[in-house]
Amino acid sequence: MKIEKAKNLFARKFHCSQAVFAAFAQELGITEEQALKIGACFGTGMRKGEVCGACTGALMALGLKFGQSVEGDMDSRMKTNEVTDRFLDEFKKENGSYICNELLGCDITTKEGVGFAIEKNLFTEFCPKMVESATRIAESIINAELI
Repeated sequence: MKIEKAKNLFARKFHCSQAVFAAFAQELGITEEQALKIGACFGTGMRKGEVCGACTGALMALGLKFGQSVEGDMDSRMKTNEVTDRFLDEFKKENGSYICNELLGCDITTKEGVGFAIEKNLFTEFCPKMVESATRIAESIINAELI
């Protein structure tokens, strides 16, 4: 269900980061609107082709679930580090990278790169696969940690 929600939000022209994070919002105790706003600045690798926005959306969800919020709580800090590493390792293993420009095969900070991505339908055909992958991996980590 989260995968379909994330893919639907992405298809409705929300950033990948927003779509993935918002798919987890209700479960994590925030509204969809809050998740969409928080995730708004992280799409297309923070607009610089860096870490894929689908990954940052997933990491926001994992942080909200497991993140340190109490001073001195090193157990939650270590748990957050563990799930971050696990997520990024699994995403890279599945997709070859977690860097937006590497995934797309172009530099989306340039007009030419954006043109290439549009011409090759990357935003409409490739990126939804990254949204699906990030959502699935984050959900599997959350579910595994709850057992």
